[in-house]
Amino acid sequence: MDKEIIMFVRSSFCGGVALARDLLTRYELPYREVEIDKNLEMAARLKEWTGHLSVPTLIVANPGEDVPYTEFLPLPADRSLKGFDRGPMITEPTNRELENWLHKHGFLEKPYQR
Repeated sequence: MDKEIIMFVRSSFCGGVALARDLLTRYELPYREVEIDKNLEMAARLKEWTGHLSVPTLIVANPGEDVPYTEFLPLPADRSLKGFDRGPMITEPTNRELENWLHKHGFLEKPYQR
């Protein structure tokens, strides 16, 4: 694949991060984690993108880069950021939202089906 999945996390336990890790592992999708509490530059970038230090936030990036591979949609004004598909970025998704997002970007053959 010519794109890479990056997941922004904290080093402390987070249920949403655990669910996203489980899903990525179940589908054997390679991904890279960025611990925002150990990388202040990336924490500041995440806060700029999401308005908070929201984890998990996942992006699709060019290999070796730490930014989305293309422009992403602005923060929604009329709803929560949770699970909002911003193109190459999604924050705090449910399993359904994450699977559909991964399918849209070519990482999964099928969208969520349960």
